[in-house]
Amino acid sequence: MKKFIILYKSAISVSALLFAIFFLCSCEVKIDKTDSFDILTLPSLSGENINTVFTDSGKVQLIMSAPVMETWENLGNPYTEFRKGMRIEFFDGQKDPVANVVSKYAKYVDNEKLWELDDSVVVVNRSGDKLETEQLFWDQEKERIYTDRFVKITNEDQTVMGTGFESDPKLTKRRIKNVTATIYLDDE
Repeated sequence: MKKFIILYKSAISVSALLFAIFFLCSCEVKIDKTDSFDILTLPSLSGENINTVFTDSGKVQLIMSAPVMETWENLGNPYTEFRKGMRIEFFDGQKDPVANVVSKYAKYVDNEKLWELDDSVVVVNRSGDKLETEQLFWDQEKERIYTDRFVKITNEDQTVMGTGFESDPKLTKRRIKNVTATIYLDDE
């Protein structure tokens, strides 16, 4: 009987060993190759739900807010992107905002000091003049805003529509290049 128990235990050990060898030989280790990425393609700075206040001599000049902000500083032409839109309120040293800008996408190119606003761009100045367009550029050095797209400007007296536009940032010295309609608003 002892011989049978020893043979039985040996048979279990041998079958366990054979099972382990079979299991290990049938498995293949696969290592997925991942595409290498360049760290420079990632933003150097990013933030969510940002609110930034710019001041000069203790007076608020503008307040900028955005759901997402990403800055790429390691590129040849650094820029900051607001891919989920932004809102800027301009104060010009005053207590109340003198203008505001809203868009669903924005990009600021550092070296050129150029803003590009896209998708449902709305600018309202101190006088209540409202500019609506799909794309607007703001050259900070030249103090000029412009577009070659369709624009609509509405104030209390009229609505003017056309293609192509340029103005100073306050919308006081503005020009629509190809006026397509002028609608006079009547109080009656």
